[in-house]
Amino acid sequence: MFGSFALVLCSANAAQPVDGITQIFRDELLDRMTGTWILTGSLQGRPANHSVEVRWILNHQFLEIREKDKTAAGYEALALLGRDNMSERYVVHWNDVFGGRFSETLGYGARSGDEITLVFEYPDGPFRTTMRWLADKKQWEWVMRTKNDKGQWEDFGRMTLTRE
Repeated sequence: MFGSFALVLCSANAAQPVDGITQIFRDELLDRMTGTWILTGSLQGRPANHSVEVRWILNHQFLEIREKDKTAAGYEALALLGRDNMSERYVVHWNDVFGGRFSETLGYGARSGDEITLVFEYPDGPFRTTMRWLADKKQWEWVMRTKNDKGQWEDFGRMTLTRE
């Protein structure tokens, strides 16, 4: 009897894990991204026009971002953006039509004010995406940069998300 009581008492006093099912991912900045958006801008110098749907999934552990090209170009992506509390950073699994080789790279990021910068160490070089909330316009700006073969950062894409 005493052993059972001690076990219950120890369990009640045990520290909660930093990550796990009881540690719901709450982020007021990312809450602003939920909903349906139109993404416009340019990707590799070409016009972009995509639909984007964003919602919380998996016990509010990940923000699901579904992106689909509205033209015949055919780009489509499914990204899961979460938080690694132990490492104190964002994580993102970006899966798209380019397949497993590029989707195997996990992105990591940090927040500064109203923006989150995510870094991917792809097989062909580093890639950086900054998601910036433009409060005055109630829009998001996504800026993507990549390193060229000379080791210099250059724009890959610059897009704006506007509510549909």
